[in-house]
Amino acid sequence: MEKENHRMTIDELNRACRNTFMELLGIEFTAATESTLEARMKITPRLYQPMEVVHGGALISLAESVGSAASYLLVDPDHFNVLGSVVNSQHLAPARKGTLFAKATLVVKADFKHIWDVTIKDDEDKLISISRVTNSIKPRKPEAAG
Repeated sequence: MEKENHRMTIDELNRACRNTFMELLGIEFTAATESTLEARMKITPRLYQPMEVVHGGALISLAESVGSAASYLLVDPDHFNVLGSVVNSQHLAPARKGTLFAKATLVVKADFKHIWDVTIKDDEDKLISISRVTNSIKPRKPEAAG
């Protein structure tokens, strides 16, 4: 299941996310290890809810994006799909300006399931949100002959 030959670099991961939801939100991956992935997301008014704070859905989307990308880095994408199956989030403080920093940390790495804890902090290192992201790791089906 794990990649044996080549681990995708941060630059390759960011390129793979062009023209996707991650680019729409402005998510940029910044650092990775075997058990962590970090990203940032600049706060813009497009992420606000009407009270001019970052919408909780944007925070959840950041958490799931980082947790899912972290799993993607651990599998061979030619043979496995990473599918988010559960996200549980708790928002602790509002975010209004600056940049958000997310860090996913691996909690469980089983054959067909990965669980990540994701923290989101602001520019001042204030904890904004915590999430637990569960990903299902599914074997890719062979493409139908056409």
